[in-house]
Amino acid sequence: MLRAGVVAMALTVTSAGAGFALDGGDPAKGEQIFKQCMTCHRIGPDAKNAVGPVLTGVVGRATGTYPGFAYSDLNKHAGEAGLVWTEDNIFEYLPDPSAFLKKYLTEKGKADQATGSTKMVFKLANEQQRKDVIAYLKTFSEKK
Repeated sequence: MLRAGVVAMALTVTSAGAGFALDGGDPAKGEQIFKQCMTCHRIGPDAKNAVGPVLTGVVGRATGTYPGFAYSDLNKHAGEAGLVWTEDNIFEYLPDPSAFLKKYLTEKGKADQATGSTKMVFKLANEQQRKDVIAYLKTFSEKK
């Protein structure tokens, strides 16, 4: 009986660390939180690049690839190294964009390219708010 409880606890801990951004986001709340992001980003069918790139279709897109946006070298290098904006990657990126990209490049064996910073200075540390924003972004990223 004790062993079954330990296994159940281990599965809970393991599953909490994987796919965490996939669950529990509220797009309506995310829309409200996204208003903070609109200082730099736009989203929707007629969106144009601003200080940051358009986020329409961001989930599933390679980083540093939205047409017409002048990305930082750090962001471009991460995209060239294969970084795609999955829900989990966005979740990990939002609390500290530059640190996330540097870690990604370093893990890909490209520490020499893990320098500088992104243009994104905004940080979103609150986990639930990140889940909500991702849920909102997904409404503009999924194939209809």
